[in-house]
Amino acid sequence: MSLRIDTVTIDAADPPALAGFWSAALGWGQRTDEDGDIWIEPGEGHPEFGAVRPLLIVRVAESKAGKNRLHLDLVPDDHEWEVERMESLGATRSDIGQTGNESWVVLADPEGNEFCILAEPDGTAD
Repeated sequence: MSLRIDTVTIDAADPPALAGFWSAALGWGQRTDEDGDIWIEPGEGHPEFGAVRPLLIVRVAESKAGKNRLHLDLVPDDHEWEVERMESLGATRSDIGQTGNESWVVLADPEGNEFCILAEPDGTAD
């Protein structure tokens, strides 16, 4: 049997605002389908085009409650700069029980969905 991930879906109270955050954060384009759902994906010419699955932002009535059970881990070229950039886009630091000795930083997007900025590819963090 073969199985693959097609899409990562994120629920949102305000899909356009959340899509704007993730589009800017990843440097990907966005498009809205006939149902009003917003797709965030790398466009042709982007280095990740065809190599990664899109994010799908869908409207839900209920707000987020509690810690995510699934989250994105993002690997930057420059850890400190990327954390600062994400915060300038509207991300906030999130405490989910870290000890303070982690090599990653936990952030939350504007709707409170946690994600991590991991140590740089060479294993170091600023």
